[in-house]
Amino acid sequence: MSPSLTSANLGQHQARLAAGHVAVLQAYPTYKLPVYPTHRSASYPDRVYEATRRNATSARLVANGNGLSGAVLGIPFPLPQNGLEVVWNALTRYRGVAAVRHIDQAAVERGGGYQLVKFVDEFLFNYTRPDVTVKELEDSNTLIYYKQAVVAPARLAGNIVLAQETMDQVKEPRRAWVYNAGRRRVTRAPNVAYDNPGTAADGQRTTDQFDMFNGAPDRYEWTLVGKREMIVPYNSYKLHSRQLKNSDILKPLHPNPDLTRYELHRVWVVDAKLKPGTSHLYSRRTFYIDEDSWQILVADQYDGRGQMWRVSEAHCINYFDAQTFWSTLEVHLDLQNGRYLAVGLDNENKMYDFSVKRTPADFTPDSLRREGLR
Repeated sequence: MSPSLTSANLGQHQARLAAGHVAVLQAYPTYKLPVYPTHRSASYPDRVYEATRRNATSARLVANGNGLSGAVLGIPFPLPQNGLEVVWNALTRYRGVAAVRHIDQAAVERGGGYQLVKFVDEFLFNYTRPDVTVKELEDSNTLIYYKQAVVAPARLAGNIVLAQETMDQVKEPRRAWVYNAGRRRVTRAPNVAYDNPGTAADGQRTTDQFDMFNGAPDRYEWTLVGKREMIVPYNSYKLHSRQLKNSDILKPLHPNPDLTRYELHRVWVVDAKLKPGTSHLYSRRTFYIDEDSWQILVADQYDGRGQMWRVSEAHCINYFDAQTFWSTLEVHLDLQNGRYLAVGLDNENKMYDFSVKRTPADFTPDSLRREGLR
């Protein structure tokens, strides 16, 4: 296999590429995929694998596939039979128990200009808490607790979003609140879902593109295409380096390809098509999901005309201190306006901290009010 896959040798490897990667290679002569030997480095704690074995006989989809029951901690469907089961494996994959990350986001202009937005994200993965039970999960109907505070620029600093991700978002939509620093008030935020604009993303991603896909799957028909060997971003340790500045990574049209890494891995391919009578910016989405970690590595998004619109990549690493495999940089390339959104830049910030302790009480409207007033 060629050390770098480019538009010049695309024909030799097209069968192992996502349709989105083919489109990007054809659109941008400066784009390339440096291909390295495969390393199956994704790994989880033993307790996750043990729970996965238990879930294999007890997990089930509910509410027409829009909710999950009978599972905790591990992958719910290690032998998936349909597209929705694969998607739920991605939504519940292990990312530690709690985490704090200081990250930068940049909506990069076609010519390469950008302004950074700085966030502090906090997570409590209720589904993977050591002491949580199936009954507690189902009674609380809460999969993940999440808080995002804007640190910069000054015009946005102090605003905070709080979300409680429900396990069945059709039965009970995502619970979300916003602290507005200007008004010093906490208000309910009913629209933090689906194709509403992502926070400070300059219109370059939808809410449900965060972490490649999140939220209720009810607006799409999901088809399990099958399992394929494909060239995907993997073991992206260069992009994680403290030696890099954001300016080293953020280049016109796409991130610096000399810092990226791609490998051949087996992935589950799931195709989602918009249901008749529902609405979303994306009429179709195709997800390429890692067999080992259940991380969505690549996603193709199509517009209402059926044309390729945005191509998303999760450049992942194994966080060995937490025994989890997660993105160090998430990129959403817009082929129609030549811009892209880079989310998760931590090279000039503190690295992800998985040692923090959090409880559900840290993710309530009252806790948000106290944090906003500090």
